[in-house]
Amino acid sequence: MSIVDVRMPPTNTDEGLQAALAARREVPGLPILVLSQHVEQLYARELLADGTGAIGYLLKDRVFNAEQFIDAVRRVAAGGTVMDPEVIAKLVAGNASDPLAALTPREREVLSLMAEGCSNAAIAARLHFSEGAVGKHTANIFAKLDISASDDTNRRVLAVLTYLGAGS
Repeated sequence: MSIVDVRMPPTNTDEGLQAALAARREVPGLPILVLSQHVEQLYARELLADGTGAIGYLLKDRVFNAEQFIDAVRRVAAGGTVMDPEVIAKLVAGNASDPLAALTPREREVLSLMAEGCSNAAIAARLHFSEGAVGKHTANIFAKLDISASDDTNRRVLAVLTYLGAGS
């Protein structure tokens, strides 16, 4: 079983979640309990995406009760799903009006740097990963924003316009 905090070093953005998801790709069905300071729909959706269970998402401020925490650990370890009520409320409420809702936190970060005018090389340098990884994130952004390749448009500009129009 893996218990992680969403925000971990070195950048304190979503390294914990990324590590947990990578571990789950290596060991399908690996029980994962994620702790977070805030409700973030994207994290919860990404965790639930494969539909196999053995997933938990709890807010840290509710982990003060040891019995509830131990119960959550046991349920996730046994293949169950444990979600904080606030997380469920956010998922049910959804945010259909936000065109960026489908993007992961890392993809939002890449798009934000694109909006600042950064090249893939500059984004890679700032986020401390390869240009190839930036290219993959950019391709995912285009796909999730439904921006297809065209001779008549610049997908990067359209993605940035969507980002700016969403008020981010």
